[in-house]
Amino acid sequence: MSGRAHIMTTARHKCLVIACGALAKEIVYLRRHLGIPDEALELRCLPAAFHNTPQKIAPGVDALLKECRDEYDRVLVAYGECGTGGALDAVLEQYNAERLPGAHCYEFFAGAAQFERIVDADIGSFFLTDYLVKNFERLVMKGLGLDRYPELTSVYFCNYTQVVYLAQTENADLQKKAAEAADLLGLNFVYKKVGYGDLAIDLEAFAQGLGFSARQQQQKHSENTRDEDHVSC
Repeated sequence: MSGRAHIMTTARHKCLVIACGALAKEIVYLRRHLGIPDEALELRCLPAAFHNTPQKIAPGVDALLKECRDEYDRVLVAYGECGTGGALDAVLEQYNAERLPGAHCYEFFAGAAQFERIVDADIGSFFLTDYLVKNFERLVMKGLGLDRYPELTSVYFCNYTQVVYLAQTENADLQKKAAEAADLLGLNFVYKKVGYGDLAIDLEAFAQGLGFSARQQQQKHSENTRDEDHVSC
């Protein structure tokens, strides 16, 4: 990711990002890297565990928007459609808020075109990100009950053929853990270093007050980084 001029946002144009907890660290990193003041682009998170219970996403976002929408000029909900069946978009329409384009985080990390190529080549792809690799035991094994009922692994993953690790950072330990996760699930392993993809472009466009169509005029970019910010979400 190349160096960029700092984005100037006044207090009169305060923005809020409501994010999936699985994106918190990446958004904190991008906010700092893009030069966006913390107070100009505030971040609030919903539990990353909603990844396994998408029916909770729309009510969770609704509750946060009801609480604080009037305090901000603009609100970005850092989710894709994320399996809500249109419920999230219905909530956002009530509050004049917007979400990230795309179906889910895998699509905007990989970029829509690359994600489509991966799925077209093998529809049986199970995706991991840095966050999901780090929390694989908690969110996948325990979250799906596979730690207690390992025999369910072949049932849950019978239609999958490969684990695709969409890496945000270059990290040998995470690559090893992702490969071990694939082996545990009995699937082939594919590694792709994608960086921050469209998330970086869309967050910058939002902070600048641009529509997401601005991504078409910007160079898509990624960066090898090991960001150590601690975020509690």
